[in-house]
Amino acid sequence: MIGIGVIGYGYWGPNLARCASELDQSSLVSIADFSLPARKRAASRYPSAKIEENWQDLVNDPRVDAVIVATPTRWHFEIAMACLHASKHVLIEKPMASTSWEAALLIEEAQKRGLTLMVDHTFVYTGAVQKIRSLINDGAIGDIYYYDSTRINLGLFQTDVNVIWDLAVHDLAIMDYVLDARPLAVSATGAGHIHGSPENMAHITLYLEGGATAHLNVNWLAPVKIRRTLIGGSQRMIVYDDVEPSEKVKVYDRGVSFTEDPKGPNGTDEIHRMLLNYRMGDVWVPQLSVREALLSEIEHFVSCIESGNRPLTNGDSGLRVVSLLESATQSLKRRGQPVELSRMKEAS
Repeated sequence: MIGIGVIGYGYWGPNLARCASELDQSSLVSIADFSLPARKRAASRYPSAKIEENWQDLVNDPRVDAVIVATPTRWHFEIAMACLHASKHVLIEKPMASTSWEAALLIEEAQKRGLTLMVDHTFVYTGAVQKIRSLINDGAIGDIYYYDSTRINLGLFQTDVNVIWDLAVHDLAIMDYVLDARPLAVSATGAGHIHGSPENMAHITLYLEGGATAHLNVNWLAPVKIRRTLIGGSQRMIVYDDVEPSEKVKVYDRGVSFTEDPKGPNGTDEIHRMLLNYRMGDVWVPQLSVREALLSEIEHFVSCIESGNRPLTNGDSGLRVVSLLESATQSLKRRGQPVELSRMKEAS
């Protein structure tokens, strides 16, 4: 049985700890957090787990085989590297690190020591995203034309990262998993309206291999919560609405097709005649797995530790996402000037 320790018991840590405790293949042996109220909550919920104030004490615990890092992003690299040096497998909450340089160092260290390094891109493990990937890989959607996402809500305002690093990271991870085409360039614009807080809204455009584009709208200052993604293809289109309690994914057999006819209406030759055909077919709601994504993710983490297999959301995918976040932030500071992504090819 894999002994798991969780560092960080704030916003997301309790969910990770719960899933680690519910699996038959793992046991939650320790939780660390500098906050006394957080430690009291953890002790009340998990009386058999050792509760630490200092995360180094958790890392040095011989009962801990793997560590889940659920701290603010600025602490990810230091803590994850210490875990790897102590020969612990690591699962890091998104985003993987504050810079691509830090992410690359973590990958190198994990590979050198033969340890599992995984990133908490939870949406990849949802039934909806798994189905979308299957539809795209099976050719049901055809050639991908665009990925268009709106991910907005009121709060939760962060202090150490802007809205791109907090919300857009989800779509970047989903795209990295479901699309074969890699981004070639990124452009981002945005603004911050709350004193002392980083940018709270942004619009991001990614230019993908093959001519497809992606548009991401992220916002902490919206009156409603929207989590809707449209994926357009040459054969079908997908609407993915994560706020829907059921029928989160709908597949539309709709689109347009172009044909060229060199003959005019009277049989006379024309230089160019374009015919536009609209296709208005059925709407299909595929059946999705209802298993909790986070539980599937932790189970996958433990399975990869036991088997040595490469995780779906491995360090390389985490690096690609961090590189995109960096480039989008760079473009944001340049008021939307596109940033080329040559480093992305090296990480693919």
